[in-house]
Amino acid sequence: MTFIKLTTSACALVLTLSALPADAGSNRVLIEQLGRDNAAALAQSGHRQRVTITQRGRANLSLNTQDGARNRVVVGQSGCNNLSDTAQGGRRNIAGVAQFGCHNDATVSQAGRRNAVGVIQAGRGNTATTSQRGTGNVAVIIQD
Repeated sequence: MTFIKLTTSACALVLTLSALPADAGSNRVLIEQLGRDNAAALAQSGHRQRVTITQRGRANLSLNTQDGARNRVVVGQSGCNNLSDTAQGGRRNIAGVAQFGCHNDATVSQAGRRNAVGVIQAGRGNTATTSQRGTGNVAVIIQD
């Protein structure tokens, strides 16, 4: 069963969900968007995938792709024109992205098992790109 909970408050919302097959066992998505012109798109296949997206402000975009099992993504964006793009394949990968300010971009790619990425960006115009392959990799990026 796929569980989707969508919460909005006085905002223009664009949401695209694709590739949520009927057999996507217990995948979960929670999206909260406050502000205007925020958008989220995601594709999940496999089982026990989790995505949580919170966006506040204006024109923030979160793109997420998950394939495999028990992968986790948490995205928090506040400000304007921030982009978060995550792609996970494999098992038990974790990605967390927090962006505050405007025009920040974070791209995370994970393939393998038990990889972890944390990205925190504050201010304006920061870019972070991480790519993990294999098992047990850890990356932390903090930019101001």
